Amino acid sequence: MTATTTLEQRPASFSPGAAPRRSSRSQRARRKATPYLLLAPAVVVYAAFTIYPVFRQFEISFFNWHIFPGASNPFVGWANYTQVFHDPIVRTAALNSFLFVVVTVPLQIAVGLFAAAVLVDRLPGSLLWRAAVYIPVVTSWVVVSWVFSSIFSSQGGIANAIAGIFAGHTVSIDWTAKTWTANGIIWLLSIWKGVGWSFIIYLAALDGVPRQLLEAARIDGATEPKVWRYVVLPSLRTATTFITVLLVIGGAQVFTQVFEVTAGAPYNSTQTFMTYLHQLAFVDFQFGYAAALGSLLALVLFAFSWVEISVRRQQET
Repeated sequence: MTATTTLEQRPASFSPGAAPRRSSRSQRARRKATPYLLLAPAVVVYAAFTIYPVFRQFEISFFNWHIFPGASNPFVGWANYTQVFHDPIVRTAALNSFLFVVVTVPLQIAVGLFAAAVLVDRLPGSLLWRAAVYIPVVTSWVVVSWVFSSIFSSQGGIANAIAGIFAGHTVSIDWTAKTWTANGIIWLLSIWKGVGWSFIIYLAALDGVPRQLLEAARIDGATEPKVWRYVVLPSLRTATTFITVLLVIGGAQVFTQVFEVTAGAPYNSTQTFMTYLHQLAFVDFQFGYAAALGSLLALVLFAFSWVEISVRRQQET
């Protein structure tokens, strides 16, 4: 009688499986929401310090912007962008940035690939050589720039000492006072420090090349150059695209080594986009003009990246 009464008093909608189903549904919702909750802090930081500044910079580029309290910021429209195309220093900076990319990017790729090909096999001592190639990547740009400035110093520099040995007398060459020698120092520094980055990417990519393909090509009588041309290099296309795009973007934004070695001297002849942009914004306080130059540079880099990736995808298909 008691059991019957207890059953009759239960609500009609009660179902023994309802609670577990609700619990399972809530667990699935939590599992789906967890990745987004974990990504949220990074997304907020990225939006606050990358996306917002990009749009803010584009807005500032249409004004004669001042940071001083109470100063007016008159709207100038496209005047800052027009000025960019008539500024001779921008043309010099564009040429220097272009030459930097053309010289350093192919050499970093070629030397990095060569080093990776030599050190891909775990031979005795290869670990030490791998570390030697990669160590410059993790050193400070500022410190390395100071070291190279000391090497090529006009007073007591190692470069002048070596030149004096070949000349047979003491020489005092001011390497950074001439446009081409100063640019050459910057290029050499950048290649030496950056080649380890492409090396480590290619090293990982070469480890992923199927050994069966290499062995099959060699069994079929393919010479080593043909194995590289028809098997290895096609397998490295994705890695090469990744390296090329990032090196070009980084090269177009070269700043620290130029700023520390020459600071744009002599007479703005070694200026690059970023060093000139820094001078405009933080020395001349022309923030609107600097923002316009930065916006155009960002547009060019975006266009290059899009074209490069599209071309590589078409080649792969």
